[in-house]
Amino acid sequence: MFIYKVGVVGAGAMGAQIAQVVTFAGLPVVLTDVSDAVARRGVETVRAIYQGRVDRGKMTAEQREEKMLLVTAAGSLAALRDVDLVIEAAPEDLKLKQDVFRALDGVCSPGAILASNTSALSISALGVATKRPGKVLGLHFFNPAYAMPLVEVIPGLATEQQTVDDAVGFAESLRKAPIVVKECAGFLVNRLLMPYLNEAVLCLQEGASSLKAIDQDMVAFGMPMGPFTLLDTIGNDISLEVARILHRSYGPRMAPAALLEAMVKAGRLGVKSGRGFYEYGGAKDQELEGLIQKAGQAAGPRGTRWAPSRLLMAMMNEGVLALQEGVASARDIDLAMVAGTGFPSDKEGPLHYADRIGIDHVLQELEESARSLGMRFWPAPMLRRMVDAGFTGRSAGRGFFTY
Repeated sequence: MFIYKVGVVGAGAMGAQIAQVVTFAGLPVVLTDVSDAVARRGVETVRAIYQGRVDRGKMTAEQREEKMLLVTAAGSLAALRDVDLVIEAAPEDLKLKQDVFRALDGVCSPGAILASNTSALSISALGVATKRPGKVLGLHFFNPAYAMPLVEVIPGLATEQQTVDDAVGFAESLRKAPIVVKECAGFLVNRLLMPYLNEAVLCLQEGASSLKAIDQDMVAFGMPMGPFTLLDTIGNDISLEVARILHRSYGPRMAPAALLEAMVKAGRLGVKSGRGFYEYGGAKDQELEGLIQKAGQAAGPRGTRWAPSRLLMAMMNEGVLALQEGVASARDIDLAMVAGTGFPSDKEGPLHYADRIGIDHVLQELEESARSLGMRFWPAPMLRRMVDAGFTGRSAGRGFFTY
């Protein structure tokens, strides 16, 4: 099925970015929210994104106005009666999203695809709220959607293959890089990214290193920004909610750091609240140091070792677990982490990086970390099988990839 017209539900930052991406590809979009006024604010966000392109000399004012003609604001889902695809971008609350999908099911044409931009919630649970679960799937764009090339395409248990194929084709028409991901909590990118971010918070909580040093070391490794800068950019409240979803599904290895919980409770949400792990309003305070000390004293060990490998091993090990479960191929796991998180392209992704440093080395370091830091580092069983078989990576000519 060709997508001729798109609806976006939720005119916040992400919904507006998705609407801009769709209009940039030349497709009309209806941007909806709880009222006309809120929807119009979303349209103004679309205009601001295009204005940025005009300011950088990437398009003319006339071209901006041509694109703006493709986006319409609406304060009711009734405006989505004739769209071929709806992308829901409401807050990360399962009941709220189910209510939206139930309403969309009653409004949209029977052939319309209903997609969610959720970053972690169950697609199957959204599908069951409708009478068309075969037409429901996840289309997870990354922030900022106009710059990030990756789109995760997530079928639910009942999603039809034709729906997946149509969604992949649609994402490609937007000049994005779609990756089909087996449904699981956190899907692929957030499932691997959250252990990396949470481990950074644990390192700070345990006094292993300073906030700035951890950020600087990870940028020196090649990441586009440090983990605390990224947490503040995402929003610590959003990161905590994703961490809780992963914890409910995967158990103790995904338990959120006590410091992350404390940050959210203290209202230190990041850039959007003016303070998080960093200050954004100019004024300095001593609250953060107190939160670090209190969380460290209450939550466990102090003075643990710091090395960038702590964060990388957490990410790589979760990547191997996802590979074992068939969530995605090794190639797609690496592509997703490079395109979705900025994992350094010269290192080609976490599984290529594991091959480079040696899977036997990865196994040894995970075993040592499990003994000294906790069972969250317990190695994925696949690693031991690979080492026993001599699949130790690039030096052996075979690992996750063949050389």
